[in-house]
Amino acid sequence: MLRAILWDNDGVLVDTEGLYFQASREALERLGIRLSEAHFIERFLKASEGLARITDEHGIDEQTLEPARIWRNARYTELLRAGVHVIDGAHQVLRQLHGTVRMGIVTSSRREHFEIIHADTGLLDWIDFTLAREDYRHSKPDPEPYLTAMRQNGLGADECVVIEDSDRGLRAAQAAGLRCIVIPQGLTRGLDFTGSLRQLNDIRQVPPLIDELLQT
Repeated sequence: MLRAILWDNDGVLVDTEGLYFQASREALERLGIRLSEAHFIERFLKASEGLARITDEHGIDEQTLEPARIWRNARYTELLRAGVHVIDGAHQVLRQLHGTVRMGIVTSSRREHFEIIHADTGLLDWIDFTLAREDYRHSKPDPEPYLTAMRQNGLGADECVVIEDSDRGLRAAQAAGLRCIVIPQGLTRGLDFTGSLRQLNDIRQVPPLIDELLQT
């Protein structure tokens, strides 16, 4: 029986991936490396490789990379503080589902950024628990974030459904033995989501699907 929804954050509840792309692109430009949108999608949203793999390919060592990483994180913080757009329908859906099943957010965002994102969104009013990057060792597409969420909350894989927007998120859910609903947004539109339970076009389509799962 379905007992919990495990929500991804960036791209599912809030529109922040474009901001992270901007901060990463600008950080790499400072090192003389061009990051295209397609490259960002492939390396960050699919492979979760981040700055380290890209800079390594250009012969940049960790000592040079670390200041760029710090600058990127600070720039991302600056962009987030300027304002975060909540995905249309997210408030309505979380409010509608609240109390029906437990709801948690399992994100790859650092806790600092997560708290800035949700300082004024009001979305956490409907959420029962959250896991951020510091709460586990290996990020998505590794299954550890979802396995940790289940372990900490006494949940079995058959009692949960994940809602994601990216290839790496889907693979993390699958590796954890979880059903995964995918709602592509912005940069993740057009990716291959083979193996997902369902691919939706809008977050407002989630409640009817949850009702179906509650009946099975």
